[in-house]
Amino acid sequence: MTNRYNDEKFGDVVRDYLRDRISRRQFIIRGGQLGLSAAVLAKMTRPSRAAANLLESDPVAPYESPITPERVAFLKTKPYKGTTLNILVAKITVGDCLKHYVPQWEEQTGGKVNVAEVPIDTLHQQIFSDLSSGLGKYDAYMTGCWFYGDFFVPKDPYIVSIDPFLADPKHAYWEPDQWIPSMRKLYSWNGKIYGTLMDGDAQALYYRKDVFAKKEIQDKFKAKYNYDLPAPPKTTKEYHDIADFFTGWDWNGDGQNDWGISLHAKVNEQGFFHFLTLSAPFIVSPDNKYYFFNPDTMKPLINSEGHLRALEDYVKFLANGPKEQISWTLGQGWDLFLAGHSATEPTWGDLPTLAQDPKTSKVQGKMGAAPLPGTTEAFNPITGEWKKYDLNQVGNTNGGTWHCVISRLSKKQEATYDFLSLMANKKNALWNVATGWTGVQPGMKFEYFPPIGTGNVGEWKALGWNEDDAVEYLKAYYAVLAAPVQQEYLRIPGAAEYWHELDVNISAVLGGQMQPKAALDTTAVAWEKITDRYGRDKQKALYRASFT
Repeated sequence: MTNRYNDEKFGDVVRDYLRDRISRRQFIIRGGQLGLSAAVLAKMTRPSRAAANLLESDPVAPYESPITPERVAFLKTKPYKGTTLNILVAKITVGDCLKHYVPQWEEQTGGKVNVAEVPIDTLHQQIFSDLSSGLGKYDAYMTGCWFYGDFFVPKDPYIVSIDPFLADPKHAYWEPDQWIPSMRKLYSWNGKIYGTLMDGDAQALYYRKDVFAKKEIQDKFKAKYNYDLPAPPKTTKEYHDIADFFTGWDWNGDGQNDWGISLHAKVNEQGFFHFLTLSAPFIVSPDNKYYFFNPDTMKPLINSEGHLRALEDYVKFLANGPKEQISWTLGQGWDLFLAGHSATEPTWGDLPTLAQDPKTSKVQGKMGAAPLPGTTEAFNPITGEWKKYDLNQVGNTNGGTWHCVISRLSKKQEATYDFLSLMANKKNALWNVATGWTGVQPGMKFEYFPPIGTGNVGEWKALGWNEDDAVEYLKAYYAVLAAPVQQEYLRIPGAAEYWHELDVNISAVLGGQMQPKAALDTTAVAWEKITDRYGRDKQKALYRASFT
């Protein structure tokens, strides 16, 4: 009895440590209190595995920094000569980012990597067809985090934990404990890490700081709305006033009328994330964390009064951007802002990164950044009540947070991890997040400036960044990721199906084919059918587990 009790208690301690709820020192102390030796505990805390003897660089590994001596010795043997890896990725920018590292890894290790690309709207089908059929054609898959629940449907998960590989210093060095906790959660399941660092998505608000600072603009806004132009807007009401104000006149002085907002709302192209993000403060609050389902019944909440008000509010933004934006992909939405014709854009961190390229951007050095505006009233769909707040702002990790996971069917799991770890190495991770075309955003502490992290603005300037843009961006992005109130991320089996139904119906509203209430009611009915097909009790258990 005593041993089992201690095992269970230690399991709780391990989960707390892996989820950044306790420090490494606290982990060792609590483990010692439960009877484990200091030597065993030290081995289990990955940051100590090589930190004392890390090398800044070595000629044998020109693409890595820092690097362990064990890694140097390992690479000298060309360890994967004769080994070929097959990896399936989405045909999007992060897939291109992965391909960037193929020749580097092949040069260092002697191995080969074949990369297969598929459109984002068929990626889920391709992954799970390969897994469920037992074919096992691919060693690793690039996944959006909403695929995670599906990987754990079988008793023996479709993917393998990378924890054993992390403990081995012969692989490229990186520190999971550098993850911001909200990001680490997306790469993990039940306390184990399954994904290797790559992307770190969230949505924030970007705006033309230079334009907002002009006195003539400020005076014109105050004359129309009878309050000072907020830079940035804090509430959705202020955001609507700003979007309306900057729509339909030439505020940038180039001879053509400009817009207040730019969206990328094409169906099957991640456009529904706009709605998830902008709707969050209407439902999620300090008093309610549930956005998608009632955790006791798995009854959908998507057609609650809060969601309805949020969708009605979202539709109002259509008039503040080109009518074509309902069929725009990500790049098309970003292009309007980068060309200087939109005053604001709620989107991912790609935008400020792309803004640093003067060949395609007119807004470098002109960008402000902030968390998405909040509300002064939120609906609790569990209690059925509205409640007023001074300001209810909600953080998010919306997006793919694209990264690779290793197939349990792969016969080359170690080599596969070795390739993936190259992209996670600090030198490469920083390059990824600071380079516009990669589609990768910062989720690690070392990518942020003090007092948040250990990065420095000189690293970003060396990679082509305007200093003010870097400071603005990282401050706002961290505020989103670390916000005390966070919108949940749906990671249960069938998440891709649930979101597809929402995506299609939101698109119908934007296109004028459905009214908001009918669209949300239709979505709720479809979600009930999906839940019943997967098994309500199973879905309920996994949904609850996703919050821990």
